[in-house]
Amino acid sequence: MLRLAIVFLVVALVAAVLGLPGIAAISVDIAGLLFVIGIVLAIVFFVMGRRGPRGP
Repeated sequence: MLRLAIVFLVVALVAAVLGLPGIAAISVDIAGLLFVIGIVLAIVFFVMGRRGPRGP
């Protein structure tokens, strides 16, 4: 998920350099959303993995 966020950030930078502000803005929004989702999932999986073993 974070890899996709980085890809969209690079796309946004390239689009900004080429003078395409609409594509750059959308790419930045998508990158930010994917970054937040990735961080939330990482925290959830970290907390789930820290629980003790389940019952028999």
